[in-house]
Amino acid sequence: MKPKESLYLDTSVPSAYYDERVPERQRETQKFWDKLSEYDVIISTLTIDEIRATPDEEKRNKLIALITGFKVVEVTPESEALAERYVEYGIVPQKYIRDALHVAIATLKGIDIFVSWNFRHIVKRRTRLLVNLVNTLSGYRTIDIVSPNEL
Repeated sequence: MKPKESLYLDTSVPSAYYDERVPERQRETQKFWDKLSEYDVIISTLTIDEIRATPDEEKRNKLIALITGFKVVEVTPESEALAERYVEYGIVPQKYIRDALHVAIATLKGIDIFVSWNFRHIVKRRTRLLVNLVNTLSGYRTIDIVSPNEL
């Protein structure tokens, strides 16, 4: 049996599951959630920290329940250094280094596919190309960067 592809979910994906402000994205996320059994799903301690910072207690509890059971990986000094490299190359602004850190964590853990709703800094052609350029120059493998509706 072929092993499942691995997916890393940044915080934007579980957050969209309950976000009624953008109904189409919420529907897409809920449809995507039904497909997760086909993958090895990974989140990071960064994702958990960001969810725990959700001010609305009811929503925070729902989000924590939603991600319970996923494999959790740690932020490491190496992932922080790679995120800084993404910033140095102008891929992600310093102000949004946490976005770069999500990508770096997924890259270093050898995850196949990075999934995000962040079209501003992450899910766009330029970012895909430059992240994989930096990864290759740094001796790391490339990573697919997609939105949930691309899977």
